[in-house]
Amino acid sequence: RYQEAAVDLLANRDAQNAFDLSKANPKQIERYGNHSFGWSLLMARNLVASGVNLVQVNLGNNETWDTHQAAFPNLKNFLLPPLDQSLSALLEDLDASGLLDETMVVVASEFGRTPKIFRLPKAKLPGRDHWGAVQSALFAGGGVKGGTVIGASDKIGAYPAEDPQKPENFAATIYDALGIPRNAQWHDLAKRPFPVYHGDPIKGLT
Repeated sequence: RYQEAAVDLLANRDAQNAFDLSKANPKQIERYGNHSFGWSLLMARNLVASGVNLVQVNLGNNETWDTHQAAFPNLKNFLLPPLDQSLSALLEDLDASGLLDETMVVVASEFGRTPKIFRLPKAKLPGRDHWGAVQSALFAGGGVKGGTVIGASDKIGAYPAEDPQKPENFAATIYDALGIPRNAQWHDLAKRPFPVYHGDPIKGLT
């Protein structure tokens, strides 16, 4: 069944066109950014317009968001500029085309970064390690209230200090936006039922 779905997607003319940027307006490519992340978000925009319900785009080659060393020059020169350029272009484009109201855009990672910088033994420049206690995530579109800030960390960004959210609530927010009901279940090979997701959508976000 999954192989058939994959073949159907690859054979779909709209999907093929979404991945083909050879016919894209050069000004549009320049606006999104003439780099891999800009191309990827432009393809994502095209996929959404063609009816694809879920698209994932990654930014970073060779784990460059994993800033254990040289964090500040990597962020300044390689990571934040394409993120700012391409993400703003995507949101503006979706809004102008009327797709933003029905498209939820989520920007997040698997964990945050240590509140204190440190230097690895052989590193020339400092960085920050993995940190699971607190991180930031961005939601836009899909009924999300723009400019809303939910929760806060302590003064050094180490632990939640106000309205903490769990990963289950983060996931529930996305599943709810996709139209998956809270009581949805899946069954294993022994026919045992399991909930598709736990938690509740983040209150105050929509």
